[in-house]
Amino acid sequence: MSESGRDLDNVSDDTAPGEESERESIGSGIRGYAIGLALATVLTAASFWAAQTNLIYGPGIPVALIALAVAQMGVHLVFFLHITTGPDNSNNVLALAFGVLIVALVLVGSIWIMTHLHHNLMPMGEMMMRQR
Repeated sequence: MSESGRDLDNVSDDTAPGEESERESIGSGIRGYAIGLALATVLTAASFWAAQTNLIYGPGIPVALIALAVAQMGVHLVFFLHITTGPDNSNNVLALAFGVLIVALVLVGSIWIMTHLHHNLMPMGEMMMRQR
């Protein structure tokens, strides 16, 4: 008996979809990747369908594509990168959060710089007239 009063051999294997366990067989690992691949394929096909169909209200198409993209990111994080809520995944989550922060800073900084350059530069027609 363990400290919690339950026998460790009778504990069900209750793990998250992307979480690896010590007793995981090769077949169950491949099954997890196959499920992730199937979900990612369905979400990709749904994105192409949503962009081409007339069944979705026109201004709502970007919202639908964003929702499908977020769902696909979740599938990739869980099934392929094995990011779960387990206590042993805190380093993976922190590394992922730091990566997202760096990418966001680079993108926002680049857009900010390009916007200010566009606002502060002289128009091309006026520049050509001053060069003559």
